[in-house]
Formats: sequence, structure tokens, C-alpha cells
Amino acid sequence: MTINQPDLSSLQSSAHGTDHYDIHKDNLEKEAPFSPVNVVDESSMDVGEDSVDITHLRTPIKVDLSPIYNFLGARTTQAWVDAAIDNLPLIIQDHANCEKKAAGTAMNLIFRYEFSYDLQRKLAQLIREEMLHYEQVLGIMNERGQDWKYLSAGRYAKGMLKHKRTYEPAAMVDVLIIGAFIEARSCERFAALAEVIDDARLAKYYRYLLKSESRHFEDYLALAQSLSDDNIDERVAFFKEVEAELIDSPDAELRFHSGTPA
Repeated sequence: MTINQPDLSSLQSSAHGTDHYDIHKDNLEKEAPFSPVNVVDESSMDVGEDSVDITHLRTPIKVDLSPIYNFLGARTTQAWVDAAIDNLPLIIQDHANCEKKAAGTAMNLIFRYEFSYDLQRKLAQLIREEMLHYEQVLGIMNERGQDWKYLSAGRYAKGMLKHKRTYEPAAMVDVLIIGAFIEARSCERFAALAEVIDDARLAKYYRYLLKSESRHFEDYLALAQSLSDDNIDERVAFFKEVEAELIDSPDAELRFHSGTPA
């Protein structure tokens, strides 16, 4: 997921710089999704079927979230959760935007960074997975009778990307580290919302995403380290502080990855 990213035009601002749900399932099932850890078969998650007993949706989430909580520098505030509950259609649509922009960003990267087979393969998997999720969220919106409305991009991704280095491979390393934080924050918010929203089908879907994507951030970090001759821990710590500030500080716009409502 896993996020509220700026338009792709910002990705093309420099020669080497870089600014984050059903397609053909038969083809999708032939290859593993982006993360090799905690994988869930995409074909088993049909948001249009009542195959899951929704009375069990409010049981504790059976995914170990401690790696995510330890990775992030701040937890989502109750004020954001309350605002999200009161504005659930907006949150759902922004979630769709995040999936679409994540796929678009990965598509941009796959053309710009052709030197790494492993990176190319994983970006291709990511594009396929994010577009599947995008179409699934569109399906949820349709089931709810929710019209598509324009939403501007929030400050979250831009607030991190402005700290991205401008030379390679450092720029790509920073983009992947930022992607790790976006994925981790997405999962943290899936968990927070799945416990409290009244829409049982949406809660089921967020639990599915949480289970299938909870280790994506580690994949991003591994890719970042593979492209860097230096240890990336210092950059990870830097972006941890930046991301936490964006989450804790007042935010005038409510979005899936926004800060505390102003």
C-alpha cells in the first residue's frame, strides 16, 4: 500500500530524481505478488461475495504489527481516526487515489531504472498488485453507491520527497525508503480503521490488505539497501523523524495519510 502521493509530473522534475483494485486475475495468479512474506491469494479475496462470516471481523487482528509500530516514529492519533470515521467516503476515495498513484509511480520507475533485474521484476509485480487493489477499491465505492469526486493530493508524500537527494543512486535509495514508510503507514491505518468502522465489508477488505501487505515495507528497505554501497540506517532514521512529524502535526486536509486534523 501501501499511498497519498503527488502527481507523476513531479516525478519528472529532474533527469535522475523521482518524486505512492479486479484486473485479469488468471494472469495475476501465475506469479507471486510483490511481497514474498505473508502472501494472500488475490483470487480468494472477492469483495463481491459474502463468503466470510462478518461476525468475526471484530476479533483481534492476527497479524504481528510490532515490526510496523517499531519502524514508524509515531502512531496515528485518535483525532485522525475519529475524523476518518466521520468522513469515510473521502478516506475510501483517497485510498483509491493512493493505489493508482502507487502504480503510476512504479511504472515511472520501471522505465527510469533499467539497470537492476531484481528491481525491474519487483516493480512489475508491484504495478500489477496496486492496479488490482485500485480496481477493488473502485468496486467497493460502486457497491456503496459512492460517486467519484476530485481530491487534491495531500502533503504527506510531498513532505518526504522534498528531502530526497538529487543524485544517483542516492535518489532512488531515498525513494524506496520513502516507499517503505508509505507502506508501513498504510498498514497501520488499515489496522486502526478495521477495528472501528461500521462498514463490515470494508473492514474485511482492510484486514485482507493488512495481512497481505504488512511486510511490504521490509521489501522496500531491502531494495534500497541493495542499491546502496553505504548502510541506509542513517537515512531511514532521518525519514522516520520526517514522517512522524507529518503524522503528528496539524493538517488542514483530511486524507488517508494526513496528519492530525487541524
